[in-house]
Amino acid sequence: MTEFIVTDNCLENKTILVTGAGDGIGKTAAMTYAKYGATVILLGKTVEKLEAVYDDIVAAGLPEPAIVPLDMKGATAQHYKDMVNTIVDQFKHLDGALLNASILGELTPFTQINSQIWDDVMQVNVTAQMYLAQALVPALIQAPNASLLFTTSGVGNKGRAFWGPYSVSKFATEGMMQVIADEYEGSGLRINAINPGATDTRMRQTAFPAEDKSKIASADDIMPAYLYLMSDAAKAVNGQRINAQG
Repeated sequence: MTEFIVTDNCLENKTILVTGAGDGIGKTAAMTYAKYGATVILLGKTVEKLEAVYDDIVAAGLPEPAIVPLDMKGATAQHYKDMVNTIVDQFKHLDGALLNASILGELTPFTQINSQIWDDVMQVNVTAQMYLAQALVPALIQAPNASLLFTTSGVGNKGRAFWGPYSVSKFATEGMMQVIADEYEGSGLRINAINPGATDTRMRQTAFPAEDKSKIASADDIMPAYLYLMSDAAKAVNGQRINAQG
């Protein structure tokens, strides 16, 4: 994926939703999609962060984005349906969505998992993704070539000690992606999951506080895969787990 060659306007005239767009990989993906021509809809829970990304995009002379403040821990299915309806009403079409937002919870032995942390991780990483995907699919299927991109992890297909809630949630994410991809196989909508790999983000720093950040990828380093999977060049790719770092 890192060898994918893009054209300057490969996302021109596309409208793309990015969740967790306030910082980290979500912010970088939003900036990248805008750079390549997309109108980006920035979803996150912290308005100040979203406004900063908005300002950066506008200052760079890129297509003006939109902001959707939403806390995925408390949002209901109806909130997501209303949001997608508003997007379609305003932009007339939706061509892609990167479901990037998730929470780590805590690293702990399985027998010591806190029930509230478990519930929070499942709510944000699984239930909210399901609600959002249910709302997005009817809109995305109207586009000629649409991409729904979930975010998985290295612990999303092989469990790791002490990563209980997060690992289980990413197994569920991959399963959800495969179910939807199979249902829409052969349509104009493709559904995949991307594993960013070891990347310098706040979540990574929480999980590995002593790690040498100079030895892992930056968010910019992994963007070729994110860009490829959102572009029409990937229209034949469906139901796949893609590693952004090889």
